[in-house]
Amino acid sequence: MAVVSELLRCESDGTISFGDYTLDAKSKKDNVEHMGDVYKVKTFKEITKLERNGMFVYESVPGTAVGHLRSSAEGVSFSVEGKEDAQITLELEPEMTYSILVGGVNAGEMKTNMGGKLSLSVELDPKTSVEVVVSKIG
Repeated sequence: MAVVSELLRCESDGTISFGDYTLDAKSKKDNVEHMGDVYKVKTFKEITKLERNGMFVYESVPGTAVGHLRSSAEGVSFSVEGKEDAQITLELEPEMTYSILVGGVNAGEMKTNMGGKLSLSVELDPKTSVEVVVSKIG
């Protein structure tokens, strides 16, 4: 996977890809319609943030490139790439427990807070993407 030069791309498999961690200046792309939703991305080397219908979906510090983000009531999955380790925050269902897989390795279970936020750290190397799967338990 590489950075998404168009900042936000709708994929043929129904997922979306977004983010460019190589940019020195903040860039954004908004009003991108995909499967009935409207997306907005802000990205550069320090942060990548995605919103769907004006609501928070994803944020990473520092910035990342995300491939094939798929979100459902059962959880979220995507591949992520960046120049250094990243702290990722996802918006999920409030006060639910999720199983986390990072690079195929079980990273344990986490419970979202009252606002539905879940934060995880991902070790990243440039030009190598890591698969992240967050699945609701129960």
